[in-house]
Amino acid sequence: MRIAIFGLGYVGSVTGACLARMGHRVCGVDVSPVKVEMINAGHSPVLERGLEKLITEEVRRGALRASCDAREAMRGAELSLVCVGTPARHDGNADLTHLRRAVREIGRALALAHGFHTVVMRSTAPPGTVRNVVIPGLERGSGRRAGRDFGACFHPEFLREGTSIHDFFHPPLNVAGCEVPRSARHLLELWKPLRAPLCLTTLEVAEMVKYASNAYHALKVAFANEIGTLSKGLGIDGREVMRILARDRKLSVSPLYLRPGFAFGGPCLPKDVQVLERLGRRQGVEVPLLSNILESNARHLRRAADLVLATRKKRIGVLGLVFKSQTDDLRGSPACALVQLLLRANRQVRIYEPRVEISRLLGANRAFIEKALPQLSRLLVSSPQELLSFSEVIVLAGTHGEFAPVVRSLRKSQTLVDLVGWARMGPPGASGYRGMCWVQPAYRPAC
Repeated sequence: MRIAIFGLGYVGSVTGACLARMGHRVCGVDVSPVKVEMINAGHSPVLERGLEKLITEEVRRGALRASCDAREAMRGAELSLVCVGTPARHDGNADLTHLRRAVREIGRALALAHGFHTVVMRSTAPPGTVRNVVIPGLERGSGRRAGRDFGACFHPEFLREGTSIHDFFHPPLNVAGCEVPRSARHLLELWKPLRAPLCLTTLEVAEMVKYASNAYHALKVAFANEIGTLSKGLGIDGREVMRILARDRKLSVSPLYLRPGFAFGGPCLPKDVQVLERLGRRQGVEVPLLSNILESNARHLRRAADLVLATRKKRIGVLGLVFKSQTDDLRGSPACALVQLLLRANRQVRIYEPRVEISRLLGANRAFIEKALPQLSRLLVSSPQELLSFSEVIVLAGTHGEFAPVVRSLRKSQTLVDLVGWARMGPPGASGYRGMCWVQPAYRPAC
């Protein structure tokens, strides 16, 4: 393929050289004549291990060149990759100045292009940027129509400075927001030689994945540092603590708890997070990340209550009460806390929880519920039918298998508030649907 790359910083230079090595004809574009001259002389404009040698070889082969002229670079190209910087402004928002300039240049060049062209955004940009900024800008500049004459995609990079060439050829994640089939085929063809499966999704999901990835990396570093700080104060080597923790690939380092949904609870997580925060206080050490976990969880619980209250209905039915399915453990159950919030808001509440029998609750389990939800016995109903007959709104707070037919049998007049996003639940019978961290009930993983 003939490919134009806009922006010859770390990402653009590495991407251009690596694509040239894969057999493509690449022309880089930059507003800096110095960078353009360096590329054309076979030199790297940035310091990156192995990049100077790669650029030298590909320029010598005639597979890589650079220009300040977007039209020249895009002449005959099937694909354009935008790799310009999107730094933070003084107010913390993303500065899209360079991106908008690149879009204008590409738009003017597209006006002269023959045939279909795919524009791929590699620059990190807030969700909605491609749909609301890039596509309209390209259409204005080119007089062409998106989807018919060109496609615009978001294809984030996951390159680490210092190992970026290796990361390019062995991507840890390969995702693209692409809603134009012809452009999707361009990207699939581009990555086919690397055997790096491409996850195709919507524009906004791909844009958000990039931010989520970077935020998660930052979160992990901050978490490890706070655990290390607390450990040091107790005479413990924090490096060993985190090394052992990272060996757990079933829970600690796994996708298991990376699913948006309801608040966490139970007898362990809340109390243990609180203990760590108290340890920090006793040592005189600030651990703001650990100290705000419970506050974040409480706010999420409040959002769940607000989601229910926003229906403006009085009779609320709750499906599920235990903190984890397949148990009768109510200790620390977020559903119990939710019910109390609804009762305080003068809602009438009924609960169907087949795992709970009041007479069989013992010890700490019974003590918890007598304090947290003393009126439970009069709120429980004995059958799904009783719950459905009573309720204007059904709140799905658990994932018991027997809840699926209940959800499917909701009346059209009823509203389902889904806190768990259980993909196997099937389509709800209700016409009204409100999801905790999503809009639509249907969920089909893109990859």
